[in-house]
Amino acid sequence: GRKVPLYGDGGNVRDWIHVEDHNRAAHLVLQHGAVGEVYNIGAHHELTNRELTYALLDLCGRDESYIEPVADRLGHDRRYSVTIDKVVGLGWSLQRSFEQSLAETVAWYRDNRWWWEPLKARAGL
Repeated sequence: GRKVPLYGDGGNVRDWIHVEDHNRAAHLVLQHGAVGEVYNIGAHHELTNRELTYALLDLCGRDESYIEPVADRLGHDRRYSVTIDKVVGLGWSLQRSFEQSLAETVAWYRDNRWWWEPLKARAGL
């Protein structure tokens, strides 16, 4: 029920990937990657923080009145973007769409309050 902080204009861009897709890629690199090589992992699904915030609010049945603009952090990177050709070359590919991943994540937090509510209480939130 609390408002969601959104840094600056919300235009910072990030590449969003489900943790299981990420972990499969990392495991593949551990098994088949070349020692000393760098393998970037990403989904090629870049969104602004504002777009992600709206998607989360929609899944939670909230509107933009739940957004609380906050001052941007000093030195906040405007965009993170990686080339994933090497990890794809090892045979990796996404198994989930962004929309499916986000919906599953929101559902997990809804269904597992027992896990996060004690953490929230300890943090004084």
